[in-house]
Amino acid sequence: MAVVKVYDQNKTEQGECTLAPEVFEVAVKPEILHLVVRAQLAAKRAGTHNAKTRAQVSGGGNKPWRQKGTGHARSGSNRSPVWRGGAIVFGPQPRSYDFKVNKKIRSLAMRMALSSRLASDNLIVVKNIDLAEPKTKLFAEVAGKLGLGKALIVAPEESRNLALSSRNVPGITLTTPDQLSVYEILKHKQLVLLEGAVEPVETRLK
Repeated sequence: MAVVKVYDQNKTEQGECTLAPEVFEVAVKPEILHLVVRAQLAAKRAGTHNAKTRAQVSGGGNKPWRQKGTGHARSGSNRSPVWRGGAIVFGPQPRSYDFKVNKKIRSLAMRMALSSRLASDNLIVVKNIDLAEPKTKLFAEVAGKLGLGKALIVAPEESRNLALSSRNVPGITLTTPDQLSVYEILKHKQLVLLEGAVEPVETRLK
């Protein structure tokens, strides 16, 4: 059972927090993480690419020249794929890149991602980040004291002050337990859990 220290926003130790082993101490399998991250990135693709077929290219209604006697190869349309300005053969068409990953696999990958951050000592539990007003300078001071670089901060709920203060700090991403994703965890080297977010994360994944 993992026991981690809890700090305040000034990096002063405030106590300890026990993390559920079934969520934060899972054996990591890179192939599972790779599958889920690939699925998440594929789902983000718009898939709106479209190349025109012969039916969609304007023009080409008349036969360019008669069938025989000109010395040219026979041709029925100047919008043929072999002509300049013609259609595209087997070009990209609008499609969805989504593919299904089972719910149990997605949940397992999330637990593996959290476990990897704990195993590499890149998981920090902070009691709370309380800012008097939404100012980037105030958040930057807190981030400096906590030693944050490229970090994902998981807050128990959306906070306007925290969101406005952190959005312009390079490398910092703010999220909530219900929006937490495997890709975002692996994308950031550090994972910061506010103490109030630990239980919702565990509840979601148990």
